[in-house]
Amino acid sequence: MDIVKVPAVKRTGLGKAETKRFRKTGVIPVVIYGGKDNVHCGVKKNDIKSLIYTPEFKLAEVDLDGSKHKCLIKDIQFHPVTDEIMHIDLLQLVDKKPLKAQVPVICTGVSVGQKEGGKLQQNLRRIKIKTTPENLVNKLTVNIESLELGQAVRVRDIDVIDGIQVMNPGATPVATIEVPRALKSAAAAEDAAEETAEAEPAAEAAE
Repeated sequence: MDIVKVPAVKRTGLGKAETKRFRKTGVIPVVIYGGKDNVHCGVKKNDIKSLIYTPEFKLAEVDLDGSKHKCLIKDIQFHPVTDEIMHIDLLQLVDKKPLKAQVPVICTGVSVGQKEGGKLQQNLRRIKIKTTPENLVNKLTVNIESLELGQAVRVRDIDVIDGIQVMNPGATPVATIEVPRALKSAAAAEDAAEETAEAEPAAEAAE
């Protein structure tokens, strides 16, 4: 599990004026919840961007005046026009306390359908899980080797690890092996040729 160390500064006030002053200094307001008490602090964008702008699942170790909080990102508020980060909610991890998280789901192997010219189309890239900090993983995997052209692998096929509960419906498609247009055209032409071949003897018999 990748853990990013994030230095933080304490917030002395929680009003709009204090929040505005915070942002003007280049600090993003943050609240850490899930522990005994909510912790209000701030972090700089450069210190936390590797947690936000990545497809990988990572944890943060927030260092506030020597007190360290292991957290995961639960919510980010962006400015509607500039897309600047306005506020971040972090969930503190507490041993044996259940939590919910979104982790990447990775397809492993090369499918039969791909070997025949099909294209892998991944429909679901993150999966919602319920677990505890000691069982938390940074990804789940699903094997696609047996998939043929047009077939799909679903949430229920994901390799689930002990201590983890998948929250998404089991029938939800994770990935599909799409049939390329060229193969569809070739198959259609072959079907048409077979139909013509079958129709000719029937026509001759009718005469």
